[in-house]
Amino acid sequence: MRASGVGGMPGEDLRDAMQVILGEVGDLPFVPELPARGVGAEMMGRSLAMLEGLSVDLQPAGWRLTSGTSKDQRRARSLLAQDLDAVEELLPASTPVLKQQLTGPWTLAATVERPRGDRILADHGARRELAESLAEGIANHISDLRRRAPHASLVIQIDEPALPAVLAGAVPTASGFGKHRRVYDSDADRHLRMLTEAITRSGAASVVHCCAARVPVDLLAGAGFGAISFDAGLARPDDRWATAFESGVDLWLGAVPTSDDLPAAADVRRAVDRWFADLGFDEDAYGERTVITPACGLASATRDNARAALTLAQQAAVTV
Repeated sequence: MRASGVGGMPGEDLRDAMQVILGEVGDLPFVPELPARGVGAEMMGRSLAMLEGLSVDLQPAGWRLTSGTSKDQRRARSLLAQDLDAVEELLPASTPVLKQQLTGPWTLAATVERPRGDRILADHGARRELAESLAEGIANHISDLRRRAPHASLVIQIDEPALPAVLAGAVPTASGFGKHRRVYDSDADRHLRMLTEAITRSGAASVVHCCAARVPVDLLAGAGFGAISFDAGLARPDDRWATAFESGVDLWLGAVPTSDDLPAAADVRRAVDRWFADLGFDEDAYGERTVITPACGLASATRDNARAALTLAQQAAVTV
């Protein structure tokens, strides 16, 4: 087994965060997100910085499509470039894998507004254009990552925390008095597949992260993701997970709590083993296809607690 993090880290010093990551989960490090730095550094801004052919700016209500690149989007792109410069400098040449996290098209569509108000989610054409723009941006970003980390295999993690609400028709309208219509699985698959195909064509691996109680396992596995990352404390092991795993989709278990009171590594490993045992698999089947992570991002943790959570994930991964 291996260990990694979900993406978010505390503080404003990317070099310090990257050194912590390399020191604790150096076999599968990730480019950290540091929301404490403000606009453009959070998961939304990081992804919107990569859009090709679409512009956004930041309004009191949040991110919004606009005409012409705004100072907010320019700042997000500048922060991303600075972060990648630091990662390139710090990443050892022997690093086998590097992971980058991005917000997926459905969470973006459920969050970003159209120029005249309400979410992109309300407009079929706008949400398709958003997915196409993001797919192109990801392909370009992978090329940049490969130039900076030529010896590492690349993994692109697509974060979709809002996807279950999108599928359930539970995303509120701008007025707050109604809900957006549900998106059917076929439409959700089409947009997600734009990303998985772009990632695959670019020679990278894909993983999707959804830290919800009702992860749409069948949809995500069918859309072409190579792995699903989830909160193992919320997800119930059932036939959907077993079918996805048997079809070749790896599982990344968020088995390390993000609370200050952390369990022992042996307890985390037992929970992972028990989760797979409930699916009917022994360690010979899942040992090489499992990654242990914290349940969610660590941006709200203290530096010491974030380090401890990553250390615990690594210890649990190597515990026999």
